[in-house]
Amino acid sequence: MSFMERSANVYATGIILGAVAFAVRLYKISNPDEVVFDEVHFGKFAAYYILREYYFDVHPPLAKLLLGAAGWFVGFDGQFDFENIGDSYTEHHVPYIGMRVLPAAFGSLTVPLAFAIMRECGYPTLVAAFSASLILFGKSLVHNGHVAQVRLILLDAALVFFMTLSLYSYIRFRKLRYWEFTFEWWAWMIATGVSLACTLGCKMVGLLTFATIGTAVLVDLWNLLDIRKGLSLEHVAKHFFARALGLIVIPFVVYLSFFWIHFKILIRSGTGDSFMSPAFQETLQNNEMLLNSQEIRYYDTVAIRHKDSKVYLHSHVERYPLRYDDGRISSQGQQVTGYPFNDTNNFWQIVPTKSLPPTGRGRIVRHKDVIQLLHVNTDSNLLTHDVASPLMPTNQEFTTWPANDTTRYDDTLFEVNILEAHDGEPWKTKSGQFRLVHVPTRVSMWTHSQPLPDWAFKQQEINGNKNAQDRTATWFVDEIVSDETGNDIRNRTGTVEDKPVKRLNFFRKFFELQMLMLQHNAGLTASHPYASGPINWPFLISGISFWTHNDTQRQIYMIGNIIGWWTCVMALSIYVGIIGADLLARRRGVYPIPDPLRNRLWNSTGLFFAAWAYHYFPFFLMSRQLFIHHYLPAHLASALLAGGVFNFIVSETINYPISVAGPSTRLRPKTHAELGLRSFIAVGVFVSALIAMFIFLSPLTYGTPGLDGNQVNRRRLLSTWTLHFAGK
Repeated sequence: MSFMERSANVYATGIILGAVAFAVRLYKISNPDEVVFDEVHFGKFAAYYILREYYFDVHPPLAKLLLGAAGWFVGFDGQFDFENIGDSYTEHHVPYIGMRVLPAAFGSLTVPLAFAIMRECGYPTLVAAFSASLILFGKSLVHNGHVAQVRLILLDAALVFFMTLSLYSYIRFRKLRYWEFTFEWWAWMIATGVSLACTLGCKMVGLLTFATIGTAVLVDLWNLLDIRKGLSLEHVAKHFFARALGLIVIPFVVYLSFFWIHFKILIRSGTGDSFMSPAFQETLQNNEMLLNSQEIRYYDTVAIRHKDSKVYLHSHVERYPLRYDDGRISSQGQQVTGYPFNDTNNFWQIVPTKSLPPTGRGRIVRHKDVIQLLHVNTDSNLLTHDVASPLMPTNQEFTTWPANDTTRYDDTLFEVNILEAHDGEPWKTKSGQFRLVHVPTRVSMWTHSQPLPDWAFKQQEINGNKNAQDRTATWFVDEIVSDETGNDIRNRTGTVEDKPVKRLNFFRKFFELQMLMLQHNAGLTASHPYASGPINWPFLISGISFWTHNDTQRQIYMIGNIIGWWTCVMALSIYVGIIGADLLARRRGVYPIPDPLRNRLWNSTGLFFAAWAYHYFPFFLMSRQLFIHHYLPAHLASALLAGGVFNFIVSETINYPISVAGPSTRLRPKTHAELGLRSFIAVGVFVSALIAMFIFLSPLTYGTPGLDGNQVNRRRLLSTWTLHFAGK
């Protein structure tokens, strides 16, 4: 056994790597003392936990819960708004350093954990240190070696840490396959499941980690099913159900627990209320649904708003043009639009289509009632008909018709469909979200963000959506302006008593939030100056400007260590080439790679390749806004793979066996990897180059010192890097 492989030296190497990781991530962590990039979001979410105010975000809550806990622990009172990049922490006495230390700790612990993964897979200490160095000095952004993204109040440090922990736990579990169903076997399988749940609990990207481990488990079960293994179907089924429990059921329960804690903490009304259903909102203290929700009666004059875009249903005397730009003909009816501001042209009176009692609750509008909406200022009824809308030829035009003309009475009839309501349920302001369905044609009143031309003053189009159940065709009554006598409705009901907070089943809240998270995540399609496509990420074509300070010409630019990142790209290419050549050679009866080395290449390095592929290629299918930091999990996997490829290149020997022998395992001769002096020299030179590049780019990593134009130009290693303060 070589000097490096002695147990004490292996542990020492891991400790040294961890200590250096902590040093480079905690160095100048107080700089800048201002809000940086997405700290405007995730710092704010941490504050909401401390204030216990409900918010909405597209990511699961675990990482944000941890940030909130860190803020609470260091004495943050939640009163800072994190409103804008550049807002001062020092001036507002925010204990931001303590909050940044938590992600820095996660990022630092990832380095020795990656080292441990390589060791558990049987790679020599030198190779394990090589992979860990790629993460220590070469991986990630902002701080050109997994430093930047993990020194700020962001989610990615926790995400990558738990992903790495998932891989480590699974490898430990896999190594115990000859000790099946023992306590240690169960412990590492459950640890894998819990780590997977934590990964998913940070970001939905955790689903890709589930896919990675899931694929490995399916391959394992397929091998167990082989009759040559001598296992009965009952025994294979026992393995299947054990894995289903440890890697599906338990992770699901753990994942649920994050949301249970999330809901238990966030009990007060907050910025996220409007995203949720009325039933959900009524579970929050001081919510507007509880304070101001009023039953709506016939002949009330109301203002109606769209749930998503918040525009008012609006009309004015101007008419649609006879002919649109594409040559289609309109009805030349009165325009009905979506208007973002309060205005008297937003007032509509609810007119009954049935006889009413003179007084009492019979005058309340209820679910599935058929009504007319009278536009007060123009004395005309809302109408839709089989005429194409201005912007969407497949949807119906909305207009109005004079109230004193009954020739088109049927076309002015609309059914009020209150969401999640029972028959006869009263229609209420705020909480009574509804779809307005046209009785003759069964289209729903709908709007979208594309503005109408100048002839409609750039207001939003209102049209009839033929998908009457479309989720986005949801509206609510914002307020009752007056009753049929013209009086303020507050005099109608007297003092509104405080209403108790309602209860809602946990699973209803959970699944409602899950659907909204997925929908809004997919809807993040707006352009961004620093957005980039997945094809650019492995090559560092562009980064992200996180923060700038004009007076001192300081900046933080999220970019990786180009030596480390391009090394990983080459390793991926070499691996694919090796596997392809091996398969072709074997088709011709040639076996160029010894079986032990080939098994290590397919199994251990193959797992890393699968992790990289699962965490990279799905982004090509996404239409949402993407950034280079989405590549972080894939890059970690590529760094592990690079170690496996390096081991293959420099040595034809491996450490074997690495699995724990069982009571009936047929023992085989042990072998040890022989690397030679040249391998140590190569790693030493490579790590030195990594460190040199890290130091060279460190002003962009730590945001200090400031650089003049020529210094910035020298650090612009690729012409596509959009650095600030560059020289002319």
